[in-house]
Amino acid sequence: QVQLVESGGGLVQAGGSLRLSCAASGRTFSRYAMGWFRQAPGKEREFVAAISWNSGSTYYADSVKGRFTISRDNAKNTVYLQMNSLKPEDTAVYYCAARGVIATTARGYDYWGQGTQVTVSS
Repeated sequence: QVQLVESGGGLVQAGGSLRLSCAASGRTFSRYAMGWFRQAPGKEREFVAAISWNSGSTYYADSVKGRFTISRDNAKNTVYLQMNSLKPEDTAVYYCAARGVIATTARGYDYWGQGTQVTVSS
């Protein structure tokens, strides 16, 4: 069982930066691949980024590639999402999730956090 708690969201102007954190409980965090997803009002949840258990593999949605960076610190049971050059279209609730094998779709992620709101003003 893994419990996930996101933090770091907020209001930022376009072009600004935020770093999201996702703290995981449990001793098995390092066994899980981690993903970040987001959901804007009226839209479906979409993939943002994912990282394998050992940080050996990372994947990004085309819309965030070159602007966002996913990383993890297994000693701290935490995964991060550094978001730079933010755009108004990045506004959404951001969720972290865990699953056994890295994937770019929400299906198969077993554990989810409650989400953190990111709002980018123009």
